[in-house]
Amino acid sequence: MATPPLPPEIPDKFYFKIGEVGALTGLPTYVLRFWETEFKQIRPKRASSGQRLYRKKDVALILEIKHLLYDRKFTIQGAKQSLGGRQLPPPPPTLAEIREELKAIRKLLEKPL
Repeated sequence: MATPPLPPEIPDKFYFKIGEVGALTGLPTYVLRFWETEFKQIRPKRASSGQRLYRKKDVALILEIKHLLYDRKFTIQGAKQSLGGRQLPPPPPTLAEIREELKAIRKLLEKPL
């Protein structure tokens, strides 16, 4: 049984443009855009110009999805289930939510014992 090829080394950068990710992963950009719609874990940021900016963890996830789909022959649904335990962390609280929480703490502290 042949060992799977090693994934390419991901350069140490903060952000990668979609063309760079395509070159690193060997995938056409239309596949990357499609996978964004199918796999909610892939969430590139957008520059003010609208350009997608992928983080290093996005590139690593894309490489893992590629391995599941192309090498292990999973369906998209199967790859989703395989990655299913990985959920995005909840978004950070908004300023209004933080204020309300602090007000509630203040009320608790102001109560006489």
